Amino acid sequence: MQEVARPTLDLSSIKRQAIKPTSELVTIKPLLHEGVPPVLIESHLESLELGAWCENNLSVIRELLQKHGGILFRGFNTEGPETLTNFTHAIQLQLMNYMEGATPRKAVGNNVYTSTEFPPEHTIALHNENSYVMTWPMKICFFCVIAPHDRGETPIADVRKVLDHISPATRARFEDKSYMLVRNFRKHLSLPWQNSFKVSSKEELEAYCVQARIEPEWVSDDHLRTRQVRPAITRHPVTGETVWFNHMAFWHVSSLEKDLRELLVSGYSEEGIPYNTYYGDGSRIDDDVVEEVRKAYDAETVKFPWQKGDLLLLDNMLVAHARSPFSGPRKIVVSMGEPYTRTDM
Repeated sequence: MQEVARPTLDLSSIKRQAIKPTSELVTIKPLLHEGVPPVLIESHLESLELGAWCENNLSVIRELLQKHGGILFRGFNTEGPETLTNFTHAIQLQLMNYMEGATPRKAVGNNVYTSTEFPPEHTIALHNENSYVMTWPMKICFFCVIAPHDRGETPIADVRKVLDHISPATRARFEDKSYMLVRNFRKHLSLPWQNSFKVSSKEELEAYCVQARIEPEWVSDDHLRTRQVRPAITRHPVTGETVWFNHMAFWHVSSLEKDLRELLVSGYSEEGIPYNTYYGDGSRIDDDVVEEVRKAYDAETVKFPWQKGDLLLLDNMLVAHARSPFSGPRKIVVSMGEPYTRTDM
């Protein structure tokens, strides 16, 4: 990715107190603690249009996002899901479709989607969007249309710091072997492979797999198994920072809830469940290694209650996101963009 020259902004004064980088219209400060994402940009005027402010302050947004990994915009004049479309246009974000999806979501329009439609009583673990795909979004945006009254936060974690919590031995193992994602597509077991890969024929699927570095296997006429090996640790193409960037723990069999894990494994074996992860050579990743990684995520996880009209912008390679369980109404819509194709394979 070619880095675009950008004006610099002195961020040394961004503390808990307010600063005035462009005008008296907004306050910029950490939402929670210094050095912990997200940084908060809060409008003092309810009539201030988010898109208009962003268009005039792109250099501020870019610098803050590179340093902190996440920005929460709050208190601006925002109206419905179209706010997200206007915002992505204002920050000049080249939007993307979801590829190789594993869970259902609905398109709202203009590359705006509902957040993952997963049962509300369950947690969605921390992950970086599409880290297992050859081309992923560098930025992801969440807009709160309806704020939940009961939990329903979007926890986040700085994966630069997550990597610091992983032991040298575990880190070396993944640097040496990478990791492998194995998926099984079968009727009533997962999303149809046609939906996940956005193709309609086996020939189209196999052509996609060639360019996506995926190994397809037709176990039977209606059972597709795919394997893809990816690095677990990589470098941010702009900042040069090393990050823990993968879906290894997210999709490892040990991350399934106990009852569901036992049901699936007894019915299909570990090799046949909808998804599982291994070392890149196909050997099993021990549960205690995955637990170590989960604890590394936990050590850096922060969360905050959504307010209606909030918009959260994340650098998808610097900050992972999740979803807390909730009850009652909740509507968060999502867009992602700025495609980047990995070069470290």
